[in-house]
Amino acid sequence: MKFTLEEFLAKLPSPADEKWKGGVWDVEALRKKNVSLVFFAPRGTDYQTFHDEDEFYFIIRGWGELTIDDKTFSCETGDAFFVPAKVSHHFENFTDDFATWAIFF
Repeated sequence: MKFTLEEFLAKLPSPADEKWKGGVWDVEALRKKNVSLVFFAPRGTDYQTFHDEDEFYFIIRGWGELTIDDKTFSCETGDAFFVPAKVSHHFENFTDDFATWAIFF
């Protein structure tokens, strides 16, 4: 299977969509057993805190900062990050075109 940036940008809600106002900026691309691939492109503010699963982020567009627990990392296209389950994290100070793949397991 192939997943492209353009394909999943098109699946995100538009600013006129009610889902946009609720902060829905992610689309699950695939779920198989205990693994999930999610396309995530926050806009404005990233409201996430933590998840019950470990996860990897692969930054595919833009740049910003990722705070994991109490440590902040700069991030840009090509970077990868691991976040353990139940550890608080969120993106901030990111560009308008920021997007990442997230793999939950």
